[in-house]
This record gives sequence, C-alpha cells and structure tokens, in this order.
Amino acid sequence: MAKEKLNWEDEQVRHDYRHTASHIMAQAVKHLWPDTKLAIGPAIDNGFYYDFDTEHKFSEEDFLKIQKEMKKIVQANYPLERFELPREEAIKFMEEKNEPYKVELIQDLPEDAVISFYKQGDFVDLCAGPHMASTGQIKAFKIMSVAGAYWRGDSERQMLQRIYATAFPSQEQLDEYIAKMEEAKKRDHRKIGKEMDLFMLTDEGPGFPFFLPKGMIIRNELEAFWRAEHRKRGYEEIKTPLILNEQLWRTSGHWDHYKDNMYFTKIDDEDYAVKPMNCPGSMLVYKRKMWSYRDFPIRCGELGQVHRHELSGALHGLMRVRTFTQDDAHIFMLPEQVNEEIKNVAKFCDDVYKMFGFEYHVELSTRPEDSMGTDEEWEMAENALRNAIEEMGVPFVINEGDGAFYGPKLDFHLQDSIGRTWQCGTIQLDLQMPQRFDLTYVGSDNEKHRPIMIHRVIFGSIERFIGILTEHCAGKFPLWLAPVQVKLLTVTEKFAPYAEEVAKKLEEAGLRVELDIRNEKIGYKLREARNERVSYIGVIGEREAEAGTLTVRSSKAGELGEMSVEDFTAKLLEEIRTKAM
Repeated sequence: MAKEKLNWEDEQVRHDYRHTASHIMAQAVKHLWPDTKLAIGPAIDNGFYYDFDTEHKFSEEDFLKIQKEMKKIVQANYPLERFELPREEAIKFMEEKNEPYKVELIQDLPEDAVISFYKQGDFVDLCAGPHMASTGQIKAFKIMSVAGAYWRGDSERQMLQRIYATAFPSQEQLDEYIAKMEEAKKRDHRKIGKEMDLFMLTDEGPGFPFFLPKGMIIRNELEAFWRAEHRKRGYEEIKTPLILNEQLWRTSGHWDHYKDNMYFTKIDDEDYAVKPMNCPGSMLVYKRKMWSYRDFPIRCGELGQVHRHELSGALHGLMRVRTFTQDDAHIFMLPEQVNEEIKNVAKFCDDVYKMFGFEYHVELSTRPEDSMGTDEEWEMAENALRNAIEEMGVPFVINEGDGAFYGPKLDFHLQDSIGRTWQCGTIQLDLQMPQRFDLTYVGSDNEKHRPIMIHRVIFGSIERFIGILTEHCAGKFPLWLAPVQVKLLTVTEKFAPYAEEVAKKLEEAGLRVELDIRNEKIGYKLREARNERVSYIGVIGEREAEAGTLTVRSSKAGELGEMSVEDFTAKLLEEIRTKAM
C-alpha cells in the first residue's frame, strides 16, 4: 500500500514534521553529549530549533556529527508514542532524568494539569505535540547555525546554546531552500549597503543607522515620490514633535499598553516621552479647531521619526532598528465614508507595491488580548475592514489576535524576488483614540459628533523599506532610485576631455553621473563599476571619442552596444519617467 503523500502546503503538517525533527535532533545531541540538559525545541517559520545547556561548545564542525546521528535515528524508524502523567509524577520523572528546565516548565503549569510526553526509542521529551507517527517519516534535514539564547528570553537567566535547523519532505526541496538561503546571503542589505556605501551601523549607536550620501539619494527620492503621490490623493503633510508630555501618552493609551517600548526624559522637572508613534501628535493637530461634516475626509500625512526600545539581540541592519521614519497618515472620516476610505488606501498600497514589482498578500489582524474598547466597537471595526477588502475582491486570511491595541488592521505582506515575505503596509481602523482625545465635529444636525479614524502606512518605515528593496533588487535599484545612474570609464587618460564633456551633458539632463578617468586598465575599472552595481556603464575609447558616442553596459540587461549621447540620454530619461523596474 502506497504511503500517503504529505500535504506540505498545510501549516499544521509543516509544524508537526519540523517539531518531530527537533525531537530527533535533541535525541542525537543527547546521544553524542549525554550530560546535555534540554530546554525547548519548537517548530518555527522555515525550520525549527532546540535550546541546550551543555559544557560542550557547539561549532559548525559538530553539525555533521549531529546530522549523522539524526540519520541513524531516522533509519531506526522509532514510533512516537504519547503518554501522560499527573503533574507531581511528571515533575519526579523529569527530576530523575536530571532535566531541570523541563521541571521548571511543568511547575509553571496548573496544579490539576495532565502532562504529556513523547517517547521515541531511548528518548523522552516533555511535549504537547502533535508529531509525525515515526522518526522514519523525516526525509531531509540540515543544521543551519548555532547562537546564544537566554532561558525564557530573560537576560538574568542561564545562557543556552540554540541550534537552528530545517527539514523538508524531500532532498530536492531542501536543496532549493538552501540555494535560496545562499542567495539571501548575497543579497543581505547590510553587505550590499557597505559595498555601495549607502548606510552604516556603529557601536556608538546600536539600532540608530547613519545614512551616507548615496543612501540619502535613495531616501530622498523615495520621500519625494511619497509626497507627490500623496498630493495627488488629497493628503496634506504635517510634522509633529519628537518629544511630548507624558500626559499625552497616558491619554492615548500608550502608557498602559506600550511604555516598555518607549524612551523617557525630564524637561523642567516634568516627565516627557520620545514618541514611539505619530498618532497622538495628529490628534492634537485635529483638535486645533472645530471641524464641520463638510470638511471630511481629512487626510494628514507625516514622514515622522519615531523611537522604540528594541532588545539588542533583536536589532538587524535596517530591518529592526530603534529609530525609524514611518510614512504615516491619519484619515479622519464620517461613518458613511469609512468603506470608501479603506478601499482608497488599499488601492494606494496596490499601486505602490506593483510599481516596485512586489506581489503581496493581505491579513486581517483581529483583537489582541491587551486592547481598549468594547466588543461592539471591535466587531464594527473588524467588519468594516472585512467588507471593504471583500468588495475589492482581494483575497485575505485572518490573523487572530494580532491587531493594534486600539483597533483591528489589514496588514500587507510583500513577497520579494526570492520568495521571502515582509510586512510593510497596514490599514488600522480606530474608534478608540477619537474617544480618548474627545475629537468632535459639527454634523448636518448642528450637533457634535465623533469622527472615525484610520492609521496607515505604505512603506512601513523608510529605513526598512530601503533594506527590503536593497535585497529585492540585489542592490540594482530601479534607475530613478539608483545613487549612481551612469559611470563613465575611459580606456586611457587621453579620452578624459571627451568623457568630461559627455558627463556634463548627462548632468545637465538631470542624471547622476560619476567619472573614472584614472590611469588604470579598463578591465579593472569595469569590474569595480559592476561591483558598485552602477546602473549604466559608459566606456569611452578612441572609436567613441571620434564618433561622439559611448559603448553602454546595463547592470540588468548586459551589453547594449554603441549609442549616441542623445539616444542614451533619451533612453535613461524615459526609464526614469516611467519608474521602470
């Protein structure tokens, strides 16, 4: 009888498969280093890990040893057998096995809890499951890395060793994943950012990136694009202060729900906070005057710098920082305008992401445990988001419990050129802040009413979007964003005067040009320019100087041959005008 094929698209199947692989890895480690103490070993996105406490310091040289032992366990095809014990018996059982971390986990469970374990061969682990039926079902796996991890994420507790690995139903799928990871390393925005001199990260400011001149070109172009697109759609730009009084953050709810992520200071003996979000400032902008129902919708955009306290271990290039600029907007609406405004923002997101060549999917994130407001308000807000996105015919999935503390949201997850996803845009519907800040308008009945508001971002943060875009394009940015659009290389110094003349014409047309007229071999200069990911390289030698041309190479399309300066300029200006990818 043929074995049933795994449905690898099913998230639960992937979870059970990789969770089983984590137990196999833990069993292998215990075989090789029997004194090792076990902590936790969950399945995660794209793989699994296990945390170990051992005197042995794991290195990459150990990975093959562990994998070899794992293969033996797979070949043995041990069944995974579940059994349960009452809490006190479970504690005693783990104490006898000298597994203090498991004992602590059990002690944290309720008194009347029935504790489950899974056994495979000579190995037993505390686990809620579920798992595959046997170890023999795990076909392909690879250990990826090792890192330090505090027990239960607490820096005051024991530092453990976390081994990361992955598993797939076939060697072909594993090989494909490994190839993708290798490609991701080549595209790492930190590596490319250093090579292209875009930004830098320093020990003097962990999580506080420095943007360099070439990085500022990308940033300024993105912000100019943002401003132009918002003007077209009826937004007005504002700027709110970086530091505001503590009382404001109490009113907004951030004090109760977000203060662990905030930075504080004192001014004139009063407590102030550095803003982690732009929305309370926008509330004050709204409150500066009385509005009429005729004024709505009011769309305020802000490129607002925020600061959030992130743990040092979570920092990652431009992707996870402690200060960043949100491309924020706050839209104040009448109840009857909610549906249309949600759709307007969703369409705006779609226009932007398609221009950059991103596919995306949408998630409706619902009420979290730590939230403000009534059940009725949350139901109304969730239904409004659901109805709008359904009317647009956009598929979405439900992400239970991941909304903001003040309202549900639609999250836009972009897929890059090597298949990874990044959460960027969000549309949050908020009934709470208008109440907390007592926002009102005069309705057609001449009475005061409460507006409804949307919080939204499209890039998410300028810094993170640049990081994502750097990896998506492998540093070969669309021409309109490229820090260096043209680099002119001379075969010898003799042709420098003509190269300078060409550079001047290109610059007068508005192009960003660099000259390399050094007395170096042309092959060396070409390699350097390619490594810098320059969009277009123009080579100038005797033939080009005599004919008034240049020989062109594109970073994306390769050799384009000889072109007149006029034709080359026209081609580039059209590429910039259309913002072609």
